[in-house]
Amino acid sequence: MTIRITWLRALAAALVLGVAGMLFAWSGVMNLAASSGHWKITDWFLHWAMRSSVRTHAAFTSPDDPADATGLVSAAGHFANACSVCHGAPGVKPAPVMQAATPPAPDLAKNATEWNDKQLFWIVQHGVKYTGMPAWAVQDRPDEVRRMVAFVRRLPGMTPAHYQALVGEPDPASDLAACTGCHGVDGKGRGAPDVPVLGGQDPAYLLAALQGYASGRRSSAVMQQVAMRMQPQEMAADARRFAAMLGLDARPAAGAATDAEAARIVTSGLPAVQLPACASCHAPGKPYPVLAGQRATYIAQRLRDWRGDKNVVDARKSHATMPVIARRIPHDMIDRVARYLAGDPPQR
Repeated sequence: MTIRITWLRALAAALVLGVAGMLFAWSGVMNLAASSGHWKITDWFLHWAMRSSVRTHAAFTSPDDPADATGLVSAAGHFANACSVCHGAPGVKPAPVMQAATPPAPDLAKNATEWNDKQLFWIVQHGVKYTGMPAWAVQDRPDEVRRMVAFVRRLPGMTPAHYQALVGEPDPASDLAACTGCHGVDGKGRGAPDVPVLGGQDPAYLLAALQGYASGRRSSAVMQQVAMRMQPQEMAADARRFAAMLGLDARPAAGAATDAEAARIVTSGLPAVQLPACASCHAPGKPYPVLAGQRATYIAQRLRDWRGDKNVVDARKSHATMPVIARRIPHDMIDRVARYLAGDPPQR
């Protein structure tokens, strides 16, 4: 007897299988406990699908410069605060409760070697579904992701001593322990090119910045991780302590560097392109950060980040002024203006 397979019969069989699957799921018989683990075939399929997805998306969407090794201090600080509890770190074991997840977080000292930098960038920025790997907390700070990629790339060969040197030894007697790992006990940023000097900054500005990071108005996954854990009175106290440190005031004042073109932008602006003077806002007594004596590499990088913020085209509508202003600074003047503000000598 021959059974003819028709489209109608195939559709009916698929419908029956679908209903049976829904009834099985509804019954609750399937064990979804993390302690039960995955079947080997399930584990293989999920990892195969994940690797295929990462490979494809990273090839088309990750930047060509996915790693930035100039900011390992801030990346290490964020890793210690947000990542090491799951993944562990050199000389630091992961939390057992996190390792009881299905699947457990991988040891990046081994796992990082399985991915190239573009793939690591995609994983860090977007996270992975059906795992405990979250996306980067803000999606408009690829500079932070690049620094984390460079840090993770170095984990396979990183010693516990090197890791602790990057994270910084916490001072148990200091109330600023959450901040000094990156910003230093003296508020000078530990020499890291991407970490701003906070010592000597206006306390009201520092407090407003912390409040902005905690609320999400200011964008930084690194700073949000710290600020969202702080109580209002703690923010105010930390702002006062950093403001009282010798930081900006201890560095050469703006004007020590003789660059006439940079000085003109800082003091007078460029009226022809509607670029206001930097000093008209960024000076003591103004509700904006003081830039005289700030680290040149930090100023230059922030200006470049703002120039790339294509979401802001009109400051009057968006209330975001700096992206518009940064685009009016001639590209070849960014480093020169930054060095002038820092008090560094011009490059020859």
